[in-house]
Amino acid sequence: MEAYLFEFIGTAILLLLGQGVVANVSLTKTYGHGGGWIVITIGWGMAVFAGVFITAAKSGAHLNPAVTLGFAALGKFDWQLVPGYLLAQLAGAFTGSTLAWLAYKMHYDAEEDAATIKGSFCTGPAIRTYGWNLLTEIIGSFALVFGVLFMAAPTASLGALDALPVALLVLGIGLSLGGSTGYAINPARDLGPRIAHFLLPIPHKKDSDWSYAWVPIIGPSLGGLLAAFVFGLLG
Repeated sequence: MEAYLFEFIGTAILLLLGQGVVANVSLTKTYGHGGGWIVITIGWGMAVFAGVFITAAKSGAHLNPAVTLGFAALGKFDWQLVPGYLLAQLAGAFTGSTLAWLAYKMHYDAEEDAATIKGSFCTGPAIRTYGWNLLTEIIGSFALVFGVLFMAAPTASLGALDALPVALLVLGIGLSLGGSTGYAINPARDLGPRIAHFLLPIPHKKDSDWSYAWVPIIGPSLGGLLAAFVFGLLG
């Protein structure tokens, strides 16, 4: 149960800080308004650093169903633990998203642009073409899980899932590949906040774009499994 608890805590921290930086940059009347993409990607990188650092020793710091599936597919993680990890990650993402909303509640209440509100919670494509959006998420998630598998290898000089290299990897993915779909690269990171957006009493919000919600679930999952397959071939 301790591992499940820390996956919940770590994913909640990830979303509290990750959604928090997007809210700070995008919502009007915040001090960070207009900070831009660099601020968002650095903020998400630091969110990953905090989540991984807190949980690595207790749960392995997956914080992402794509990572969990990749490790399980390689036999590096017990499939019996997978459902509990996925539920803990989803619940943590929902909780962290809700906390970020509370931290910026006055600004959410003052924001009149529905797209800005939704965009601070969950991802969406800059150009909506589902096939290409899916491919983008597969590629980004492949890069994430493939990198993490090497970082977690017994021969890695920095140790298993060390926080800094994982954070830098996510920062690099955001800077290089994030401009198309907002780089969900994590089904829980997108679905948990999307549910929060749907449920929370936010003035001026509109639909939660459920027609797109499958892309940041299927894409990262396939990317993680593909990374595991390629890593297994190399091993």
